[in-house]
Amino acid sequence: MTPARTAEADAPRPLRADAQRNRDAILRAARETFEDEGVLASLDGIALRAGVGNATLYRNFPTRDDLLAAVLESSIEAALVDADELAATLGPREALAEWLVHLTWQLRTWHDLPACVAGAGRDPDSPVASACDPLRARTGGLLDAAKAAGAVPDPVTVDETFELVTVLSWGVDRFGDDADAARRRVEVATAGLFA
Repeated sequence: MTPARTAEADAPRPLRADAQRNRDAILRAARETFEDEGVLASLDGIALRAGVGNATLYRNFPTRDDLLAAVLESSIEAALVDADELAATLGPREALAEWLVHLTWQLRTWHDLPACVAGAGRDPDSPVASACDPLRARTGGLLDAAKAAGAVPDPVTVDETFELVTVLSWGVDRFGDDADAARRRVEVATAGLFA
């Protein structure tokens, strides 16, 4: 009889110190490269910048989406904290409106990120889609609160709202909007969202 496996046995083993250094170097290099060149930058260039071989990069992150999702993690965590603060300090309508502006601006952090997020939204197995799930969920929570307050009509869905933000973010990215222009673009585009 085989002994039952414990949760500890199923937990991933911690990386060796050198493997962890390589992973951290790749993530740091990817973030810097995405900031400089956008998310469609060469993966070979990221490996070179990290001081590792291509095989090391692909062993840690088999696809571009795996790497992008890992780099997005800290940005998403920070955005969720901002959403909580908006919900705690503003009324439901204002919190949702500000979140839509914030999220639009956040998704354009790196060139071509909105296009990657939109593409990932069509693939439920995409690591980028999974990474963005908390953003979608927080959008849904703020949307539900605004609906409960009578500020947004019931037929509006979280999927429609998140898609709208992604499209707006793409426009901000493509047209090089500054923060004020991005806010104006979102306010104009979402005016019909609010009752």
